[in-house]
Amino acid sequence: MSQATVIVWFRQDLRLEDNPALVRAVRTGQVLPIYICDDETAGDMRDGAAGRWWLHHALADLNRQLDGRLRFYRGRARQLVPQLAEIHGVEAVFWNRCYEPWRIVRDKAIKSDLTQRGVTVESDNGSLLWEPWEVLKNDGTPYRVFTPFYRRGCLGAAPPREPLPAPQAIEFADGDDRLAVPLDALELLPKIRWDRTLEPHWTIGADGAQQRLREFLDHGLNGYREGRNFPARQNVSRLSPNLHWGGMSPNQVWYAADAAGESDDLDHFKSELGWREFSYSLLYHFPDLPTRNLQQSFDRFPWRSDNEALRRWQRGRTGIPIVDAGMRELWQTGYMHNRVRMIVGSFLVKNLQQHWHHGERWFRDCLVDADLANNSASWQWIAGCGADAAPFFRIFNPVTQGRKFDPDGAYTRRFVPELAKLQDDLLFSPWEAPPTVLAASGVRLGETYPEPMVDLKRSRQAALDAYRQIK
Repeated sequence: MSQATVIVWFRQDLRLEDNPALVRAVRTGQVLPIYICDDETAGDMRDGAAGRWWLHHALADLNRQLDGRLRFYRGRARQLVPQLAEIHGVEAVFWNRCYEPWRIVRDKAIKSDLTQRGVTVESDNGSLLWEPWEVLKNDGTPYRVFTPFYRRGCLGAAPPREPLPAPQAIEFADGDDRLAVPLDALELLPKIRWDRTLEPHWTIGADGAQQRLREFLDHGLNGYREGRNFPARQNVSRLSPNLHWGGMSPNQVWYAADAAGESDDLDHFKSELGWREFSYSLLYHFPDLPTRNLQQSFDRFPWRSDNEALRRWQRGRTGIPIVDAGMRELWQTGYMHNRVRMIVGSFLVKNLQQHWHHGERWFRDCLVDADLANNSASWQWIAGCGADAAPFFRIFNPVTQGRKFDPDGAYTRRFVPELAKLQDDLLFSPWEAPPTVLAASGVRLGETYPEPMVDLKRSRQAALDAYRQIK
């Protein structure tokens, strides 16, 4: 093996298996594995609090896998990477690509700087099945509708590459460590340890990711197509945090799912991986996705400003049980079932007429899987202003949604226990219950549980009237 010293820069690929940049580095020389917390460059797009909690534990696990040789740094990567290359006499730097706009600009500048210094720079795809610039329409423009993007663009392209095994052995580089800091110095954990409530719900790290994948394929994939809509069932993968932080790659998930055998459930699950690809394609081709409406007519939408209403939504105190259940699940676990994400999103932007930016930012702070591409694309979708968006007039009725997708109330009762004794047909609309039924169930509206903050029928009509103003 060559004695060249090379850097492998870990980012959102916190694993040894199927890590193209790591494999390339190990084949080239002695490896200096680094991680940089670059909050300064990220600015307003920095990771949210729940995501940083996950990141801390994922980095600790990666460091364990690397025999404690992962080096941590805090500051601007634009300065640190060239500085480290000079200090250690590095001949090459390897990383897996990220697709957030601020990272693309930064990485291009670092690559230019290093190349001018005579340092080889190689980047690989370690987090997507297909590159955004590979899946385009025949005229070379990006898709704005999901179905043709996935069916013609993705499935019509070359298959995703097979996952790579972890390197059998890594020869680590030694040398000056003056700029490195302990993991705790990255300050990823909150000072007030609210994160303790998240811990029972997750096993973070490579082993936890593989265990979760096996559990889903063994017990959740069968019946996925329909079951994924029911938040109390186990037909959801809950792999999104591992995919975001790179505890596993989408290639590993794709081929592990393939091995489970052909079925409608498998096709539907793989199409959900396709939606993730679509979101990244949108972010790459429309870098303003997190901040600007893709459909510019929505720039004229008369959003309301109501901080108290926003706070009640954030805390799960709206008086609408399925909405409150979802928001409390988010607060307690760092996660929310996808069907419920659509319900609470529709309630915020349509019944409350709050700008989707508020929802995007709250989710980005509270979700352990907060992914700039998916989060932005999904909020624009539910608001009706994005690519291939749900029409604005598609307004989820949280009462009928609850009755249909949580028919026995198991999910809602778990997160809104003050309503646990209400009968099923009244659980999702306690304001319709007779006073005697409420009293027998221990419910006092306005005291033990809030009155509904809006009338669903009237607020729906108000949203439709507002929409007509911009048509």
